[in-house]
Amino acid sequence: RTLSAVDSALMLIDAANGVEEQTKKLFAVCALRKTPVITFINKMDRPGRDPLDLLAEIETILNIRTYPMSWPVGMGDSFQGIYNRQTEQLLLYGSGLERQKLSESKYIAAEDIEAAIGSEAAAKLQEDLELLDTAGDAFTHDDYKSGKLAPIFFGSALNNFGVESLLDSITSLAPPPLPRQALERVVAPEEAKFSAFVFKIQANMDPSHRDRVAFMRICSGEFERGMKAYHVRLGRTMRLGRPSNFIAQDRSLVDKAFAGDIVGIHDPGVFRIGDSLSGGEVLHYQDIPVFAPEHFVAVDLKDPLKSKQLHKGLNQLSEEGAVQVFRPVNSNSQYLGVVGLLQIDVVSYRLKAEYGVEVAMRPLPFTAARWLESDDSKELAAMCKREAQHIALDSHQNPTLLLDYEWRIKFYRERYPKLRFRQTSEATQASTS
Repeated sequence: RTLSAVDSALMLIDAANGVEEQTKKLFAVCALRKTPVITFINKMDRPGRDPLDLLAEIETILNIRTYPMSWPVGMGDSFQGIYNRQTEQLLLYGSGLERQKLSESKYIAAEDIEAAIGSEAAAKLQEDLELLDTAGDAFTHDDYKSGKLAPIFFGSALNNFGVESLLDSITSLAPPPLPRQALERVVAPEEAKFSAFVFKIQANMDPSHRDRVAFMRICSGEFERGMKAYHVRLGRTMRLGRPSNFIAQDRSLVDKAFAGDIVGIHDPGVFRIGDSLSGGEVLHYQDIPVFAPEHFVAVDLKDPLKSKQLHKGLNQLSEEGAVQVFRPVNSNSQYLGVVGLLQIDVVSYRLKAEYGVEVAMRPLPFTAARWLESDDSKELAAMCKREAQHIALDSHQNPTLLLDYEWRIKFYRERYPKLRFRQTSEATQASTS
């Protein structure tokens, strides 16, 4: 969901593991929105896979062309540095105290590379560079901005090696704030009238005050502290109080912000993810995709007297997007759906730490979920009644089909041809199973 608020993204890939499952899911969002992606291949100071194999995997699995802006010399114990293809200079990598004395801004010129790393390593570097020049893709800024080509950087983030080169390139590569598509029209960032949308909500950021912060991305105009804005979904004007910028655990008050900026504002409980704000114009920014979960658990409350706290906690975590809550139509149970299993542990911990509720998470046999839609309301109601043991309502009361095997969707599509089985919960999304 955070990716929906940015105009470019940075993807981190482990040199040993390559493209992992979570990376594929994150990239799916980027591809859906044609977000420009810069990739940093990390942990080159440890044993890993061949850089050429990593490039091939990125192109095959993520279906995006690559252009290495830098290239590693060796890997693991034999890692000697990073060659910058733009400046044609080599940044040496040392170890221990020697590395601490090296400066990211000090590169070795092309004519001194062989003396610095040895003839064998220099010959291998020259061979790799010739292969990239002849068989690799050419870099164009238009291909990058359209999400067709990803600039690739190598380094070691833990040792802060290769990171400065990455950051310098981001300042020159990353696009300025882009126009945003609303249902009514395209909104240009240089427009004078203020508009923004909420893409993230975080509860209990300050445990002492139980505060809620709504993060909004400004799409046009200028934001000022204490200004009033029109809440499109609620149809009323409200004051945007206590605007803040966040860097790790630190927050600072914001006086002004402009298109492209992200600002956190106090949420008294009126904001939802996807809400649009404006200077008075009715603008509905396109919905933020909520992908179908793949892992499901039932929530068993250990202390029945804390059902109210559990309900509040699950509702707030669901509003944040940390988890998806489903309530079966034929029981009073509560199911949680997540994309990654780690989310279950996070939710369990936050329920205990922030709401004082201890729960047991019981695995469920479901592996797929599809939101149901139909132009024939009677057909939809009949299906939900007939298949009630597999139907649940999400936090917005949308009917959802829960399945133990994904291949059963084909059976339901044939049996109910008037229904649409969506992989996302927004009507604006065209992605179907």
